[in-house]
Amino acid sequence: MAGFLVILLLVLFALAAVFFLSRSRRKGVEEFRSDITGELIDLKQGQTHAVWSGDPNGPVLVCIHGLATPSYVFDALVPYLTDMGYQVLRYDLYGRGHSDRVFGRQTKDFHIAQLENLLEAEAVVDKVTVLGFSMGGAIAAGFAAKHADKVEALILLAPAGLDVRLGKFADFVSKWPILGDWLQEVLGGRSFKIEASAAGAGDSTVANIHSQLRADVMKSGHLAAMLSSQRGIMAEDQSDDFRTLGTADFPVLAIWARDDTVIPIINMGILAQLCRRAIQIELPDCDHGLVYTHPASIAEVIEDNL
Repeated sequence: MAGFLVILLLVLFALAAVFFLSRSRRKGVEEFRSDITGELIDLKQGQTHAVWSGDPNGPVLVCIHGLATPSYVFDALVPYLTDMGYQVLRYDLYGRGHSDRVFGRQTKDFHIAQLENLLEAEAVVDKVTVLGFSMGGAIAAGFAAKHADKVEALILLAPAGLDVRLGKFADFVSKWPILGDWLQEVLGGRSFKIEASAAGAGDSTVANIHSQLRADVMKSGHLAAMLSSQRGIMAEDQSDDFRTLGTADFPVLAIWARDDTVIPIINMGILAQLCRRAIQIELPDCDHGLVYTHPASIAEVIEDNL
């Protein structure tokens, strides 16, 4: 019995050592802030990295990125949006990009609070158009359902919130506390690098997008933030929010990728049942990387329908 306990303790010690060694290899976000574009804005929970683009007098359009892709994922789409006359605000969610690493389960309310605080800090008082990609679509839908009086239009790019398929590794680490945290920290980076390389089958229009995404998982707190959101907002069924959008008085535009395996095209039918008034467009020959492989097509759909 004593021998078994010794072996068990040695195994636990080894696992802990691997965990902390993996974390020690991550670089703090502060090391990457010396030459950032945009600004760091002090909010209630921490600093948020935000970038404004376009005509300062134009209507505001807010871009919200996904689970693991910081705000630079919109770099190729933003010029099209500013050409339409929008003043575009894009920002990094907590735990990603250049924003602070913040404690707490990253639920829908957690993410909506960051957006609420950001708009307040930036003195945005007029109605805004909200554009959300993937998990950002779930945040955008939740914000629009809660603050219908503040929304001019809602644009959803392959939005989460309904049927989401992150893969076996993500599902496993999300369901198992402690073990899941260990696996996410030790193997999560490798798993994400494989997924990131697979997404975006077309040519990317964002420079070095895949190398940027792979580099981001090596930043301290990035993997932990992803796991927190997987256990939070990504595990929440937002059918009620989408149903609420069916009675809103602003336009709802949803753009889907036909070959998307993360947010499968079946969601198009689900949304049609929940929000019949939504305008839905399916883009052929693209997958979950549509925002950086097909920005021109997305822009054309937005311009034609809004």
